Amino acid sequence: MTDDAGHDPETDADSASEGGHGHDDRDDRDEHGHHTPHRETFDHDPVSHAEVRAGMTVGDLAGEYGKAGIGAAKMHEAVDVTAEMFADEDCTVFLSLAGAMVPTGMRRIVSDLIRDGYVDALVTTGANLTHDAIEAIGGKHHHGAEHAEGKTTREHDETLRDEGVDRIFNVYLPQEYFAHFESHLREEVFPPLAEEGVVSIERFVRELGRANAEVNEREEVEEDAGVAAAAYESDVPIYCPAVQDSVLGLQAWMYAQTSDFSLDALADMTPLTDLAFEAETAGCLLVGGGVPKNFTLQTMLVTPGAYDYGVQLTMDHEATGGLSGATLDEARSWGKLEKDARNVTVVGDATITLPLLVAASLEAIERPE
Repeated sequence: MTDDAGHDPETDADSASEGGHGHDDRDDRDEHGHHTPHRETFDHDPVSHAEVRAGMTVGDLAGEYGKAGIGAAKMHEAVDVTAEMFADEDCTVFLSLAGAMVPTGMRRIVSDLIRDGYVDALVTTGANLTHDAIEAIGGKHHHGAEHAEGKTTREHDETLRDEGVDRIFNVYLPQEYFAHFESHLREEVFPPLAEEGVVSIERFVRELGRANAEVNEREEVEEDAGVAAAAYESDVPIYCPAVQDSVLGLQAWMYAQTSDFSLDALADMTPLTDLAFEAETAGCLLVGGGVPKNFTLQTMLVTPGAYDYGVQLTMDHEATGGLSGATLDEARSWGKLEKDARNVTVVGDATITLPLLVAASLEAIERPE
């Protein structure tokens, strides 16, 4: 029997029950008779469950992350990309460092990467260089608190102001260390530069690294000489495109009022671009966002190539449209990454993710499976 449209209800019902859309796909059933639909994008790779145990290495932990999803999977991938980038002897590696990484305890990680030959150029902030120099010449950052018991946050910060203590979230810095830093600049750093007149920011930071290293050794400072000193000793350039936005920049401006010393903000563009232009392959490790991130990425806009590797650690999200949260996939659309570049973005506090990323990557290089 058929209806007015010529359909056989019984036949159509059987067909619908077989495949759901009126076609016979009985060949798509598994051994138990269950329907298995055609898929073009699905690759059978089930999420497993990470195992943690006493005594495991950080590389073991990163490996376990690969069994999981969301941020753990991203970190696992980031370790794989970073290890490949660091192990590639033909790769020119640019490290971008923004945020309060030096005062919060990440200084040694960066200086060790430079000394061990894993970084070919560093792009960072004047603030990180300021805090780096303070520790190089004997200053200290201290554990603190973002609020005090029995006080509002405002009252707590007002008390710190009266006591001469600057706060970076839960880190304290006594203000007298800034006075020591300013004396260091005027006595050790600026005089040689004043004889040269107008210099590049990279030249300025190189002189800062030299002075930090010399004072650190001369005064037998317990703390390591730091990032700028490591770069100076390793002949690794440091670029600080927004140096004016820091105490270091303020002091440079003040010294320039009464001397022949001054900074050429455009002078670093040529050597940085040359470094990118001449790179056989290029990789970037971006810690935080802001000016250092963009300065690092935009270098590729005036070269024939682009980054072959890219790893980003950020707290920001892409939905705001801001550069700090922009993914490296987005950077590909600008021509900053190669179409086939290996890249990954890890969202999280860089004081947590950077040590894990570096330790696991170095372990993968030094103890390959």
